[in-house]
Amino acid sequence: MLDVLANRTYRHLFLAQVIALLGTGLATVALGLLAYDLAGADAGAVLGTALAIKMVAYIGVAPIASAFAGQVPRRTLLVSLDLVRAAVALVLPFVTEIWQVYVLIFVLQSASAGFTPAFQATIPDVLPKEADYTKALSLSRLAYDLESLASPALAAALLTVVSFHSLFLGTVVGFVASALLVVSAVLPRAKQPPRRSVYERTTRGSRIYLATPRLRGLLALNLAVASASAMVIVNTVVLVQSTLQLSQRFTAGALAAFGAGSMAIALGLPKLLEKLPDRRVMVFGAGLLSVGLLLGPLASRGYATLVMLWLVLGGAYSLAQTPSGRLLRRSSSEQDRQALFAAQFALSHACWLITYPVAGWLGAKAGLNASFIALGVLAGITTLASLWLWPSDDPAELPHSHDHLDAGHAHLQTHAADAEGRHSHAYVIDDEHQSWPRS
Repeated sequence: MLDVLANRTYRHLFLAQVIALLGTGLATVALGLLAYDLAGADAGAVLGTALAIKMVAYIGVAPIASAFAGQVPRRTLLVSLDLVRAAVALVLPFVTEIWQVYVLIFVLQSASAGFTPAFQATIPDVLPKEADYTKALSLSRLAYDLESLASPALAAALLTVVSFHSLFLGTVVGFVASALLVVSAVLPRAKQPPRRSVYERTTRGSRIYLATPRLRGLLALNLAVASASAMVIVNTVVLVQSTLQLSQRFTAGALAAFGAGSMAIALGLPKLLEKLPDRRVMVFGAGLLSVGLLLGPLASRGYATLVMLWLVLGGAYSLAQTPSGRLLRRSSSEQDRQALFAAQFALSHACWLITYPVAGWLGAKAGLNASFIALGVLAGITTLASLWLWPSDDPAELPHSHDHLDAGHAHLQTHAADAEGRHSHAYVIDDEHQSWPRS
């Protein structure tokens, strides 16, 4: 899997991702401490509002940023957004009012909403072979999981010698280092799309997404993935420290188990996807998430049971979520790829905006078992929906005709038609193919 790092451009981009993730992890720890410093016992409300602002920025800003991203060279865009994030992190230690935190978080997360889809859409062009791209997706999953383990440990070590305000400087260093690594990489030039209105550019990704059957199935799977991850993120601390009456160290251990399960599957996923189709792997993972959530009430029996359950959920999460980039790549032309990645970014975070409140509020009002069951049922329903939305017969090339195109159109000259006026090629929604052909 590590052989893709021999590609210099990808290696620099991967290192940029890892360093920026570590910086973001430090900022997460520092933000919690800053909230407590400003609000005391109301710090939870401050952090909850900050997370809500983050989700609103991700959902609302990503498609708009994508609409204008094509007007700027890739490297310039990525470096500029890294520097914006570094500037916000540099200012955060000096805030004195809670509203200032909210404004800066919105700016920071808006920059991330522009950066992440643009970064993700660049990797398929850097690694055009699907096998190499699959390895890159697994490495990205590993980076996210390792960050969730390494950042808190690094923050704890730093806090023994510096104040929490200094953690933001670590974030600044991370974003600046990420920008320098992007500058050092030679990025492939993105194919420029035709001129379109702002509305068309803003909505294009979501229109392509919802017109593609496999991506409609992916949207359902996103909701199953969000159901499990929301339960883990929101309620691990409640399960460990309230239900099981254990210390913070055991909370970290349970979260590490979820990450370990995810990493173990990510390591083997490239080989698995050589033998099995994406649909089977992802739907199995989502189904396993549903079963794991429905078995969630057993977690209150003991810490060992919780750790085993979190290991299973982490592995299932990786199965269901990691291959999604392959679907996006397969479903987009080069000129629409960034818009489609932005649509996935916004829609997947919209799923978390649904499941976070269910995990938190329902758990607080009706108990954790009710939250487990509700999210397990939701994951099960959306897994079944994905089977209906994403047909099992899903070839890359589809026979189709173009009754709306003139006989002399360049597309018809490139792909010769048969006696019935049909031709076949790798099918994606674009200007010449505006709807999915019927079986």
